[in-house]
Amino acid sequence: MDKNVVRLMVVLLALSLLAGCAAYRGASSANGGLALQARSDDDYRKLGISRSQIEPWEDGMRTTGGKGSYEWWYFDSTLKDGSTLVIVFNTKSAIHPDTPLEPGVSIELNRPDGTSVHKELKVDARDFTAARDHCDVRIGANTFSGDLHDYAIHVDVDGVKADIRLHGTVPSWRPDTGHALFRDKDEHYYAWLPSVPEGDVEGTLGIEGKSQQVTGIGYHDHNWGDVSLLGLFHDWYWGRARIGSYCVIAAYNIATDKYGNTPLPVFMLARDGKIIADDETKMRFSTDKIYTDPYTGKPVASVLMYDYNDGTNRYRVTFRREKDLLRERFADKLRGFRYVLAKLAGFDGAYLRFTGEATLERFEGDRVVETVKEQAAVWELMYLGPVPKQ
Repeated sequence: MDKNVVRLMVVLLALSLLAGCAAYRGASSANGGLALQARSDDDYRKLGISRSQIEPWEDGMRTTGGKGSYEWWYFDSTLKDGSTLVIVFNTKSAIHPDTPLEPGVSIELNRPDGTSVHKELKVDARDFTAARDHCDVRIGANTFSGDLHDYAIHVDVDGVKADIRLHGTVPSWRPDTGHALFRDKDEHYYAWLPSVPEGDVEGTLGIEGKSQQVTGIGYHDHNWGDVSLLGLFHDWYWGRARIGSYCVIAAYNIATDKYGNTPLPVFMLARDGKIIADDETKMRFSTDKIYTDPYTGKPVASVLMYDYNDGTNRYRVTFRREKDLLRERFADKLRGFRYVLAKLAGFDGAYLRFTGEATLERFEGDRVVETVKEQAAVWELMYLGPVPKQ
């Protein structure tokens, strides 16, 4: 067989196995398609959820765990000593959801002096359980459980131990139904529930036999879906911070070209434990000081600005990057034939996590009447699609 034909077949196989990498932004949207936030009365009825109240079962397991699904429970915290702690329990990779159940736990600690600890564990599917009426997940000897208000997380991975308690100080929240819908020939979804937008953290950390008490400010969310993120999102910025008496969660998600590169923004602002702004249609997103990250090759904005104005209230939240906490190229995690296929398919997805200063400005008219700053905010860039051609 002609070598060019063989190469074409391999590339097509790679594309199939990788669930359809995102197209270049700015390319033709000939396939049509639509991405939107599910918010109609019919959407609420189909999902069996309420506009006014979030129930504990919504943080329970929402998928089967089988092929074609993924799910994860996420926790992060900014500790009193300036460290950041991230713990994730997942059923499998959100990039390759067509695999069988492959439960995993990861824990990452980044200290102010630049040192870090990162551990991951995979277990047999038989060592995984998850309740459906509330959050109660077990992966091997590791557990993550709670009721939308109080959570207990236990992790013991390769010499790193954590016993964390999270007490919510801002009520559970979701953007409308929490489901983004992606419609073409079939309909797919990506769901997100910030179960604890902000809470107080206390507990213990043990590393190499040395234990320490920790306190801080934490966050927990729950994510699930029915198709690879590669086929839905080109990229997103997501971050959260406590800034004085304010709590903010802000994101700017961009769908793939297949879905018209549709932006799906998120904005939630609370003050003194009460939500005061959460209409993403009133928010404008902008970036500044963009550079190309030398390791991942992705364009990164050093400054993110979320400007919320509902005609009565105006707030502007600005994230300014000071340090990278994590930089990953997903293809580097693949081995053997999968790695070859990824390269042939042009898959170069990346994930970056940052820390830096977050500033909130409150306006009266065009005049800033309040400015509050936080020195240790955490946010991320998930970049699944290729960089646009110039």
